[in-house]
Amino acid sequence: MPDNPTDLELWQWATKHDGAAFGQLFERHSKAIYNHCFRRTASWSSAEELTSIVWAEAWRRRKDVRLHSESILPWLLAVANNCLRNYQRSQRRHRNLLAKLPHVEIDDFAEDSVDRLDDERRMADVLSVLSGLRVEDQEVIALCDWAGLSYAEVAKVIGVPIGTVRSRLSRAHGRLRTTLIIPSDDTRPLAARPLPHNLH
Repeated sequence: MPDNPTDLELWQWATKHDGAAFGQLFERHSKAIYNHCFRRTASWSSAEELTSIVWAEAWRRRKDVRLHSESILPWLLAVANNCLRNYQRSQRRHRNLLAKLPHVEIDDFAEDSVDRLDDERRMADVLSVLSGLRVEDQEVIALCDWAGLSYAEVAKVIGVPIGTVRSRLSRAHGRLRTTLIIPSDDTRPLAARPLPHNLH
């Protein structure tokens, strides 16, 4: 194996049951997938679970998927988006079920760190602001502003023309400007500003 193989080379080896090659892909991109899932759920534990599901799905489908670019990250993010949609449907069903049950007080023995809880609160605030946007606009913000994909890569992930990605992102930014108070000299991407400190 070369010293610095491309994602495409690693993926090709992984299709031949090369676990070490798949492990290198995991090392390269697991943090990006983890952060993407956290930004869409505001829950570290959910992000951990979803990240595991994404990589399990990638391993399961490795023989069926043919990459058409040097980076596997756009495809992994597309898998993550599908997992997130399933997760959100499951969460809605779970909440509806709990609402029908009698209320029981349960002590919380979780030892989450203060930083993790603070990050979740901050991310929940971000998602609360974004909840006023269309789902497709939230998606392009997550992929363009947070995951750092190019317009072309996002177009492939969500299956729309590049021009549609540009217009959705512009529309989303415009709507956020009417919601958020932003200093005139702050030129950072709107959705990128409030992210928890350890997501960068």
